[in-house]
Amino acid sequence: MDGADLELQGLMRAIGHQARSAASALALMTPQQKDTGLRAAAQSLRASAQAILAANALDLKAAEDRGTAGSFLDRLRLDEARLESIAQAVEAIADLPDPVGRILARWSRPNGLTFERVATPLGVIGVIFESRPNVTADAGALCLKSGNASILRTGSESFRSASAIADAMRAGLQQAGIPANAIQLVPSKDRAAVGMMLQGLDQNIDVIVPRGGRSLVERVQAEARVPVFAHLEGLCHIYIDRSADLEMAKAIVRNAKLRRTGVCGAAETMLIDRACFATHAHPLVEMLINEGCEVRGDRAITALDPRIVPAQDQDWHTEYLAAIISVAMVDGLDGALEHIARYSSHHTDAIVTEDHATAERFLREVDSAIVLHNASTQFADGGEFGFGAEIGIATGRMHARGPVGVEQLTSFNYRVRGTGQIRP
Repeated sequence: MDGADLELQGLMRAIGHQARSAASALALMTPQQKDTGLRAAAQSLRASAQAILAANALDLKAAEDRGTAGSFLDRLRLDEARLESIAQAVEAIADLPDPVGRILARWSRPNGLTFERVATPLGVIGVIFESRPNVTADAGALCLKSGNASILRTGSESFRSASAIADAMRAGLQQAGIPANAIQLVPSKDRAAVGMMLQGLDQNIDVIVPRGGRSLVERVQAEARVPVFAHLEGLCHIYIDRSADLEMAKAIVRNAKLRRTGVCGAAETMLIDRACFATHAHPLVEMLINEGCEVRGDRAITALDPRIVPAQDQDWHTEYLAAIISVAMVDGLDGALEHIARYSSHHTDAIVTEDHATAERFLREVDSAIVLHNASTQFADGGEFGFGAEIGIATGRMHARGPVGVEQLTSFNYRVRGTGQIRP
């Protein structure tokens, strides 16, 4: 190990110990103290707007010089309106009910003992993310609200922006009497820092949340020595059932695919029931093409319009994060369920139908974190769930699933009260 490696290792260990100390302090703070700190952090973001936007401009220029795709640039870009939305999201988190100390269950036993299951902080949460600077604020604020310290590691593309946001939030916390080290951003672009976080930083990280593409999530799942809330890619489907209202379907598909193409809740595949193919397929596909979306279709779909590109097998596995969608004809609900089971990333899938029984079967049988009926997949967002914000969409099945908000960032312990009982 050379000198640079030793220096980084020392830096990361110090960050871990500082986070543990901050987490211990947060666990004892009142809801009012945490909320005051969050509101001070939001005001500091506003006061630091010029510095944050200047840092973001440098990140954008570097990304443009590398020839980065437009959808990526959209995720990276900040402006005054987006920065104000970030500050407002922090304030919205402050306004949420405090998740710590909630009594999740209470019961008593014949011997007189009373039991309570009570929500507690997880401790220190490591968040590894890529190009979205707003994740810095969302993750830091959600962790703090739930009594956890956070160690944030952003990708090199958003390093300047994320650093400026973290600096502003830390300044606000400090002004409010909250340990600044409750939110720490790793001050290094060295990828070795990720590996050190995955090893736990001397057991000072309690859970890792990866937020990014498949390669990042797969690395985290393969190397982590601490629990992981997996946020896998959003390979989201919309199934157009035979009883779907065509105008509703067009509005939902347009929004799900094109509102923002670079978000994880953007639809990537549309499935159309053979029974309504003659009436629904051409209008839906034509609408997408006219809106500037590239359509890649199976044999039935490509026959509709010469502008449609024949789909390859890889297309059904691809999260485009761009104005591209794969479209296939399926044999009713069974065909849709089979296709989704084969290709879905278990993130978000939707059905458009006026048939209640069909909708209920879809909601029951699709094994995804979020399943929708007659609504856009772009509602896969913690804010839209009323969570204030989210640290990611967990696609696994353990502990947290779907939007990971403040309640999902807590664990629990059991508190047992007696009057002198001993066990026979």
